Amino acid sequence: MNKLVSTYGLYFAWLVSVIAVGGSLFFSEIAGFIPCTLCWYQRIFMYPLAIILGIATFYNDKKVIGYALPFPIIGSVISIYHILVQRIPSFTSPCMTGVPCSGVYINWFGFVTIPVLALIGFFLILFFLFMSRKES
Repeated sequence: MNKLVSTYGLYFAWLVSVIAVGGSLFFSEIAGFIPCTLCWYQRIFMYPLAIILGIATFYNDKKVIGYALPFPIIGSVISIYHILVQRIPSFTSPCMTGVPCSGVYINWFGFVTIPVLALIGFFLILFFLFMSRKES
């Protein structure tokens, strides 16, 4: 299993990013959920990963890992902050106009919200990229 993940980690990271992009587009375009400011920031760090990791996967270029790592790291920080804004009422939010960042569109199992899904995606991408580095 470890060999599988280290061999195909770049592919798995790309697959997670494509699923995350598809999920965010589903929530906004089909389900009609209007993204808040923090959601847009998370998208800014997820969407390029689908392209960057897709190209790197096609060429099996493991050097991209160094360039791709800042995206899921920064995206994870934004996701954690967004989760805190949703869960702790006293947290300040950058959403001053439009859709409130504290709003919850989905709440699966009592704790899985859209920022939690984004955080899971960013963590999975980080995991697969780090595992992929072990084979390099």
